[in-house]
Amino acid sequence: MSTSIAPARSSVPALAVSLRGVSRSFAAETRGERPKLVLRDIDLEIAPGEIVSLIGPSGSGKSTLLRQVSGLDAPDTGDIRIDGTPLLGIDQRSAIAFQEPRLLPWRTIERNVELGLPRGTARAAGRSRVSELLRLVQLSDAGRLRPRQVSGGMAQRASLARALARGPGVLVLDEPFGALDALTRLTMQDLLLDIHAAEPATILIVTHDVDEAIYLSDRVVLLGEDPNAADGSGSTIRRIISVPGARPRDRADATLALLRAELLDGLGVSSHHHKPAPLQTTVRFDTF
Repeated sequence: MSTSIAPARSSVPALAVSLRGVSRSFAAETRGERPKLVLRDIDLEIAPGEIVSLIGPSGSGKSTLLRQVSGLDAPDTGDIRIDGTPLLGIDQRSAIAFQEPRLLPWRTIERNVELGLPRGTARAAGRSRVSELLRLVQLSDAGRLRPRQVSGGMAQRASLARALARGPGVLVLDEPFGALDALTRLTMQDLLLDIHAAEPATILIVTHDVDEAIYLSDRVVLLGEDPNAADGSGSTIRRIISVPGARPRDRADATLALLRAELLDGLGVSSHHHKPAPLQTTVRFDTF
């Protein structure tokens, strides 16, 4: 996919995200049991414009952490800041897109994208912004169609355009390509990088696809319980891995293949029982 997409307007520059001492627990389903600790002592600094992926086993708190950053939930303890300001609920400087496009079936694609515009946007400015975003996600010819008339990949592009409509400084993505077929998923990964180049935002993405995390990200954060801690101690950051090379990366790069094996090992998955050679010094591991 070409990376020559013309920039659309963005009202907010990419913003830093800071998480310090974030923990989250949920009430037990059975009376008398202790609350379930999902996340504990999460410390993470994300630079403006950085793309960071969260990976980890099922139940490791990836989506829970994403909800904290998006303002859809609040931590029990700890502090989350966007651009140095405490996050208190839904914040207009951030936007979220989910695995399902969640488009309103009775509205056209362009009217769905329109829903993401900031309140009070003038009609003419709103139409112009929606037109720019449809061009950005390559849906200019589909604006008047209903969601049932477009493919899954097109619906997901409309969902991304809606999230971008307010010009967020932070874009939070919860498995945005997980429901797509393999080929469409690869295309959407390239499109996301094109969008990031045209409208830079800080991106935090949850994925179960290790290859996707490596291809898209500046850093990959591995969540999970400390194997030396007691069961139920809650997930924390097990490892932060810096991905070498500039985007877009070569998917066949040998260094990335070694990094993939290391990440799979961190997830407890054997990479064909082959132990990779030591990583080059350009890849940094921070073990917690």
